Amino acid sequence: MHLTIVTRNLNKLLDMKSMKLLDHYAQFNPSPLSVKQFMEFGKTATEAESFSFLSKEIPVRLSNIMKEINLLPGNLLQMPSILILQDWYAKSFRDLSIFESRAPNPDTLEEFCLTLKTVQTRHTNVVQTMAQGVLELKESHSVDNQTDMAIQYFLDRFYMSRISIRTLMNQHVLLFEQDADRNSRRIGIIDPACKVRSVIMEAFTNAAFLCEEYYSQAPDIQIKGQLKVINENGKKIPLSLVYPPPHLYHIMFELFKNSMRATVENHKISELPPVEVLIAKGDHDVSIRISDQGGGIPRHITDHLFHYLFSTAPRPSMTPNKAPLAGYGYGLPLSRLYARYFHGDLILNSYDGYGTDAVVYLKTQTQEATELLPIFNKTSTRQYKSAVPTADWTDPSFCVNRGPNPRGSGRNRNSQDTEQNQTKRKLSNFGE
Repeated sequence: MHLTIVTRNLNKLLDMKSMKLLDHYAQFNPSPLSVKQFMEFGKTATEAESFSFLSKEIPVRLSNIMKEINLLPGNLLQMPSILILQDWYAKSFRDLSIFESRAPNPDTLEEFCLTLKTVQTRHTNVVQTMAQGVLELKESHSVDNQTDMAIQYFLDRFYMSRISIRTLMNQHVLLFEQDADRNSRRIGIIDPACKVRSVIMEAFTNAAFLCEEYYSQAPDIQIKGQLKVINENGKKIPLSLVYPPPHLYHIMFELFKNSMRATVENHKISELPPVEVLIAKGDHDVSIRISDQGGGIPRHITDHLFHYLFSTAPRPSMTPNKAPLAGYGYGLPLSRLYARYFHGDLILNSYDGYGTDAVVYLKTQTQEATELLPIFNKTSTRQYKSAVPTADWTDPSFCVNRGPNPRGSGRNRNSQDTEQNQTKRKLSNFGE
């Protein structure tokens, strides 16, 4: 029954030619880029060269995740929000796959850039729409533990795919659109001198504003550690790293919202203790620790904090009148994905009765900061049956529960997977 539903849905969304293209692109693994490659490519590549790479790479990444969507439980695939989301992905795949066979002349390049912007706009609400689809399933069906684990596993991979595709598209548009800022120090989305303290303070200020909207008060901030470093000329300069500021901002904003809410609710009468931030930079990592005195989290709950749709706050309306401070249960798991995207990480240490430390690790060396991408192959399909994460990312040593293993072997690039026919037998693992 499940296979019939999936096939019928795909046939409605894609014509036969597009279906064959989808199968073709899904045979290839995505090609992960390092921050160093993003920088070098942004400085030296022409628009035609960027077009030649992206016109193949984005369809590969889209087809990989579209194939994996179809491994989800059949009843989830039939939720209204998921049908809408699949339609967006099908349209975007059709819109972009036509460019592979076209020459990079000026008209094609202009059309490609406009198409990328159209796709970006179409996918603006993907996170909320997928979240709504999972809510629709849980409100209308009983979800067993194995199905829930499969959904959690999928959401990590789905949202990481989204981060990677949007990064590629943003990079091209920012570099090559007609009104692109040619004098910006940034290389597309990446700032070669992203000032860590400045981004932290921007995120804190905006989170504090939101906190005051809800609670009429917000804790202060105390920053310590390596706020400045000595450059090659012997001068002290603000600590920085090569990184996309929007990604760091997203992580910090979510962590500050959590710390502020906990602090205010744990100190309703007494004076609010500050949120403390420690910044450190070593040869391999920039580490940022956010410490609060918000009462901490019981150990039996901490395992669920990176579980999508789990939140210690009441869930707000999906269409709130003002921006919610908390409650959707997406802040922490998405922030961890942003940290892991370039092989960093986000971990929590909570002290029940006192407070919580959130530690963000970001790669200092640009050649080590390589995209961590999900790939669709026989290993990924097994997860929807066993729910035990193994090496089905472009870093084969990566395990979802452990992060990257520095002793692991190299990455798998654009190799064809000859065992995708095993996918069919996985489709019957979920009943209606």
